[in-house]
Amino acid sequence: MIPIGIKLALNRYCQDNSGYCLKDKVVIVTGAGAGIGASTAYAFAKEGAKVVVADIIEDNVKKVTKRCEEELCAKSLGVHCDVSVDEQCKSLISDTVSKFGTIDVLVNNAGILTFGTLLNADIMEPYDKTLGINLRACVYLTMLATPYLVQTKGNVVNISSILGCTYSGNSKYMPYCISKAGLDHFMFGAALELSPCGVRVNNVCPGPVKTEIFSKAGVTGSWKEIGESFKLTDMSEPEEIADLIVYLASYKARSITGVRYYIDRGHLLMG
Repeated sequence: MIPIGIKLALNRYCQDNSGYCLKDKVVIVTGAGAGIGASTAYAFAKEGAKVVVADIIEDNVKKVTKRCEEELCAKSLGVHCDVSVDEQCKSLISDTVSKFGTIDVLVNNAGILTFGTLLNADIMEPYDKTLGINLRACVYLTMLATPYLVQTKGNVVNISSILGCTYSGNSKYMPYCISKAGLDHFMFGAALELSPCGVRVNNVCPGPVKTEIFSKAGVTGSWKEIGESFKLTDMSEPEEIADLIVYLASYKARSITGVRYYIDRGHLLMG
């Protein structure tokens, strides 16, 4: 139990401090082994947060956790986790609480890109797999984390996509687009339900970002070629997305909930 005088001092610090006021906050980042997730873990570590690095690739978990601890001097926990498996999601939450005692921020970042079409009758397997990771896991983890977030007046940041509200022009992206549109509507509902409890929920919606999601999906070509396929002359860096995530999770964004934040280099403007 923190004495009331210390609590008041901390509140004044948060209100007066020009930083993000994330020191010692417990932050879970899924899909934190590479790309946006790794950059996000590092960004929170730089702000003094206690970072839980969750990813399906164990070697990546070890690599990111090691950098958080040794280079960035942040307390961290690495958890090997496949977010499509309920028991592993439960373990992620319980391991976090066992290690750090609570949860302040949940970043639902883990996601995959798959392809499928109706005409080729090959949509159902990628659809089920994509929604299981990109949408269902976010709902389930948020549900599991909610009791702790209510206690801490914490928040959730989901990583959606501009493809949740528009389309790439290629129907084969249908499973991915559906998953992100669903994630946006989950955010609206969660923000509405949890706001009376002091818990904020927001979505970050990037355009194309230089991450492994394309190569893992079998997309070939240089970053320039991929960017041009999205009508862009360039793509965002993962660190740009991480900066926005940290802001939304911080005290500075204390009045923001139920919002989609687009970070897409003007892609939506270009139709």
